[in-house]
Amino acid sequence: MSVPKNSARVTWKGKDLEFAGTFGSGFDFDMGGGPNKKAGSPMEFLLAGVVGCTAVDVVLILQKQRQKVSGVEVEATGARAADPPQVYTEIELVYVVRGEDIDPAAVERAISLSEEKYCSASNTFVQAGVAMHSTYRIEPL
Repeated sequence: MSVPKNSARVTWKGKDLEFAGTFGSGFDFDMGGGPNKKAGSPMEFLLAGVVGCTAVDVVLILQKQRQKVSGVEVEATGARAADPPQVYTEIELVYVVRGEDIDPAAVERAISLSEEKYCSASNTFVQAGVAMHSTYRIEPL
């Protein structure tokens, strides 16, 4: 059984530190760096991977738990080391779950399962020693 592979490519636009990118799945994106950036930075894309990955998991798990979820938002704030390579040292995740009669225990379980078992993006950080902290709130319809 082969392990699935993902890919991405960026091409410098020839101006400042602006890059056009394409994922192996065919989706395009822009990426930037430096003081004049006009797109998300590579380090922001890492955070986007974490919030996207865990948000997908949480929605799927809550749906399987028959929760009447109508919205999920996840925000990540990352603290970075002062010295190069300025890796993330700590990430705070804030989940907002919207819906009708949402069970807090179901939300806690969904977040726990995502962060500890299913989300490969957050687990990549955890295995690298990055401290991950999560909080959540439930907002009724």
